Amino acid sequence: MLPPLEVRGQLLEWGKRPYLVGIINVTPDSFSDGGLFYSPEAALKRAEELIAEGADIIDIGGESSRPFAKPVPLEEELKRVIPAIKAIRKHFNIPISVDTYKAKVAQEALAEGADIINDISALRFDPQMVRVVARWQAPVILMHMKGTPQTMQVNPYYEDVLREVRDFFKERISFAEKNGIQREKIILDPGLGFGKRFEDNLRLIKHLDYFKKLDLPLMLGPSRKSFLGQIVVKEALERDPATMAVVTYATLKGVDLLRVHNVSMARDVILVMEALKEVQ
Repeated sequence: MLPPLEVRGQLLEWGKRPYLVGIINVTPDSFSDGGLFYSPEAALKRAEELIAEGADIIDIGGESSRPFAKPVPLEEELKRVIPAIKAIRKHFNIPISVDTYKAKVAQEALAEGADIINDISALRFDPQMVRVVARWQAPVILMHMKGTPQTMQVNPYYEDVLREVRDFFKERISFAEKNGIQREKIILDPGLGFGKRFEDNLRLIKHLDYFKKLDLPLMLGPSRKSFLGQIVVKEALERDPATMAVVTYATLKGVDLLRVHNVSMARDVILVMEALKEVQ
């Protein structure tokens, strides 16, 4: 059993149930909800909705990481993210994670009341990021990605996606620990859609328990991803039922956190799964 993680007075007891991470993109161009929650007021209203729906954590991102997205300048990302954090923190005590790979954004976000750093680069893109995370002793989500958002979907290839993602995690965990990040503060994310082929995404989901051997909490972000669109042939905003199929399977596989847009629907799935688990 993994030791629990306390974040802002909330005890995350790994293995008990999947915790729900509600997504707020304060961007004009995210693939699913770009522009909807761009202002601090809209972000606050969305946070209120997600909390009412059952979110355990709010994840705020100020730069789209969809395939071929253009990088956002540091000052622009700060202008998007920090006011949203301030607005939410003023009204709610819910744990906030910040989806960024920039150390300066992480530093400012943590100073304004964010709690967790969700780094799609797993501490690789900004050499100062590991120092910021270690200094604050903040929990950090290390995600696997091949390439960058600009290149990741240009003919990605794996001999064995499970082994290669696992080996990546081992190297990144070692790097984090050597640089002062406590092992119990690390969460892993295999990075669905980030430098993955259609079959790679499905294989990662099917064999999620393969990564449990690393003895760290596992987060999955399947929400409305394009590989689901290939299966159900629907646009991003119509992919929630397909997302819930992955939520159901990932819950059976023992995933620890699920990063989703539709928290209400995911919560219903998990409640039913919990009820079934109690039946003899």
